[in-house]
Amino acid sequence: QVHLVESGGGLVEAGDSLTLSCAGSGSTSLSTYVMGWLRQAPGKEREFVARISSGGGSTYYAESVKGRFTISRDNAKNTVYLQMNSLKPEDTAVYYCARRVVGSYDYWGQGTQVTVSG
Repeated sequence: QVHLVESGGGLVEAGDSLTLSCAGSGSTSLSTYVMGWLRQAPGKEREFVARISSGGGSTYYAESVKGRFTISRDNAKNTVYLQMNSLKPEDTAVYYCARRVVGSYDYWGQGTQVTVSG
């Protein structure tokens, strides 16, 4: 079993920054898995935001966040991060971290709300 807990969301103004964290616990370390961040805005489908390779050396971003968001991980802490800069109102969503397996994600956190005013 894998348990993922996101934190760090909140209410900010446009142009501000936030850093989200995703802490993993359970019987399996996250260190051997690709991890991803996804988000879901009200009335919209869940969408991909970013993912990072197991070792952290490879990252991939949605075009909408490229250059503003940075995904990283600390495998010693079993934690994945999402640094979000230059936030826009359209970034408002519930943000989820998830463990990636072939073609999909199998374990998800409960999500953390990010609201950007402005």
